Formats: sequence, C-alpha cells, structure tokens
Amino acid sequence: MAEETNQNQAGAVTPSNDAPVASNLPTANTPDPKAANPAVNPNAAVPATEKPAAAAKAPKKEKPPAVEDKPFEEFIQQEYLPALQKAIAQEGVPDVELIFAKQKYPIAGFNSAEECWQIIGSWQNGQRQFNVYFPDADIQGKKAFSCNEGKKPSTLESFLIDERKITLDLLVSRLVYRLNGQKWLGRN
Repeated sequence: MAEETNQNQAGAVTPSNDAPVASNLPTANTPDPKAANPAVNPNAAVPATEKPAAAAKAPKKEKPPAVEDKPFEEFIQQEYLPALQKAIAQEGVPDVELIFAKQKYPIAGFNSAEECWQIIGSWQNGQRQFNVYFPDADIQGKKAFSCNEGKKPSTLESFLIDERKITLDLLVSRLVYRLNGQKWLGRN
C-alpha cells in the first residue's frame, strides 16, 4: 500500500505570511466611491445624521376596538341580539322574539335565588323557547344553554366552554347550530 502524501509534499503552494496586497479591481465588498456619493447618485445611502424628517416612521394606525370589547350589556343589545335575530330569520324562523333580561334560572327543580343575565328566545307562541345564560355578565366568562317546548326546561347545558376567544360570529353561529340540533330551524 502506498503512503499518502500531504499537499505540501505534492507540490502545493503553501500560504505565505506576507500581508495581503490590495488591487484596483472593484469587488462586491467595496462600492464604487462615485456610486456612494449622494450628491451624484440619488439611490446612494445617506448617513443617518442627514436623513430627511419625512423618512421617519409614521405612527401605526390603531385598530378600532373589536365589538366584543364593548361593555357586556351594550354588546348584547347593540351587536348580539340584532345578529342573532337576523341569523335565526335566515334559517326560516322570522317570528322569533328575543329578550335580554336579568332574572332567575327557569330550570325545573332548580331553586336559585341568584339572578343572571339571559337571552330568552321564543317563537310559535312561546311553544319553543331557549335561554342563553351569562352568570358572569361577560361574554368571555361562563355561559349556559337550556331549551324547552311548552314546559320549563329541565337541563342546563354548558355552552361554548372550550373556546379560547369568544367572538360575535362564534356566539351567533354556535347558538344557531345548537337550535338546529334540536331540529327547530329550517325544514326540520
């Protein structure tokens, strides 16, 4: 087996310890002095001390607050009830009556002296009724749902408990979805 040779033995040039020599050839690392002169080239970089005031960053426009950031009662009355009324009417129930009130839970066998904000929806002369409960008076807080056909509701279900951020669209769509699950909407 032949011995391996290193590059010095193979006749390769060894690097010298002499200082590097500059050439007149332009490179990507050294810009042409004429191109860097802002008096000659309008695209040349201007030193930070000479930048015009117009180049300063304009303040960012603030987004208007989300409708969900309104106070609870204002949000429900001005945003949620009209959107819910429209969504339920689009599903084929034009005569739905929606009420926003603070009252006791109307659950059969549930005696509570505690009142909470509720949205009470009914149609067919009160034969079909649903309630959405807001015990914390906050759309991001706890919510519950109940429904009944002609009697007092017997169960109280949690409503939208797995959602991180509650939006107007989410509140409307999930309630419509839940009512459709009862087969109360459309052609059901």
